[in-house]
Amino acid sequence: MLYDLIIRDALVIDGSDTPGVRADVAISEGRIQRIGSLSDAGARKEIDAAGRVLAPGFIDVHTHDDTVVVRKPEMLPKISQGVTTVIVGNCGISASPVSLSGNPPDPMNLLGDAAAFVYPRFSDYRAAVENARPAVNVAALIGHTALRSNHMDDLLRSASPEEIAAMREQLRDSLEAGALGLSTGLAYASAFSAETSEVKQLAEELSAFGAIYTTHLRSEFEPVLEAMAEAFDIGRHARSPVIISHMKCAGAGNWGRSPQLLAALEKAAQDHPVGCDCYPYAASSSTLDLKQVTDAFRITITWSTPHPDQGGRDLQEIAADWGLSLLDAARKLQPAGAVYYGMDEGDVERIMSHPLTMIGSDGLPEDPFPHPRLWGAFPRVLGHFSRDKGLFALHTAVHKMTGLSAARFALHERGLIREGYWADLVLFNPQTVRDVADFKDPQRAAQGIDGVWVNGRLSYADGKPQGERQGRFLPRSGSLREGFADAKAPT
Repeated sequence: MLYDLIIRDALVIDGSDTPGVRADVAISEGRIQRIGSLSDAGARKEIDAAGRVLAPGFIDVHTHDDTVVVRKPEMLPKISQGVTTVIVGNCGISASPVSLSGNPPDPMNLLGDAAAFVYPRFSDYRAAVENARPAVNVAALIGHTALRSNHMDDLLRSASPEEIAAMREQLRDSLEAGALGLSTGLAYASAFSAETSEVKQLAEELSAFGAIYTTHLRSEFEPVLEAMAEAFDIGRHARSPVIISHMKCAGAGNWGRSPQLLAALEKAAQDHPVGCDCYPYAASSSTLDLKQVTDAFRITITWSTPHPDQGGRDLQEIAADWGLSLLDAARKLQPAGAVYYGMDEGDVERIMSHPLTMIGSDGLPEDPFPHPRLWGAFPRVLGHFSRDKGLFALHTAVHKMTGLSAARFALHERGLIREGYWADLVLFNPQTVRDVADFKDPQRAAQGIDGVWVNGRLSYADGKPQGERQGRFLPRSGSLREGFADAKAPT
């Protein structure tokens, strides 16, 4: 048989958290056909990997790429770092189902202005992704705040029974159309007033579909353990798996508490499917939240609608120039975005190392001056944390970005290098792979990513996109509970 492609002499790290083996990999019709010593086989094209690592394409489980996958489908920030699949709709904000009557409320404005929200039903969004054919595969969650904005005239209160019923109907319709589950962003003002019972009632829709509940906790600061307990309570009530989004110990007064958070996660995992994701940086990024304005750590402004010239500057410098307090300067900048240097590196490393943790970028593609995680999260784990710091083995790093993520989100026949699986692959040099984007120059492609294949087609090489875009929309393809069966908490 003549294959479409054979990648020869690769160190195949297959995504299963086991060490790599030298092998050839043959690809045809978008799928992995054979793995092993293929000296007897030929192909239309052959690549000599020369011992470089061939891994499953990375799965970014925490993105806000909802609208950019349609409007800027080249997806260079992601494909350039080896990402082949993005999960959108996190933190309670999604592009669909949404029907706006004005400007998108904070933090939905992270996805763009009102013109970006043109998908009143989830099926409309799915069709738009399929028509755009982005460079990466796309799977989607439904945002709680998006649902609230559709049916409530005031987001600073809990929903009425009638409003909850309307939201449940939209959520059910979206799940039927292939959505992965429900996400919340309970820390944001637009959802903070939602009582736990509101979220529980919505989450009741998840069980019949085997769908998942992901949450930006009600607090990542001092009450974080109580916020985690609320999330687990919602999941148990809904009989739905729970993913804690970008788990962290936020705020200087919270530093060093990661062992407590991880102990709570492990305890919950003993009798319920739970996990978390995190990004490999000790700085966060979101809209400029007046409740987080402090002089305890740096805050850098990423964008400001009334003062766009202030993007990239520290809030403290802006306040000094204007002769204002930090809080008054922040008010003057609104609406705006910010990077908060509010975490401890030790906490980040402990959370990232935990076996229940996946990697997600949480990148914000609409930011004019984005957090470098948008372009560098995955190579940073491979280079800085695995190779340079020895935080965990390279095959464990790959597992946290591939096999574990595909299992958690039931991405069928993806996330592993297996015969018959879709050929989402990344070839990289383990000695040179590294993130180049930083906080001063955040929009720079990683080094050491030599080739990226999406559904069997070369999509990125030589530092630029290749050929036609090959991404697909990935509907939920089974019960997401099943993906937790093989990854219990440590005992």
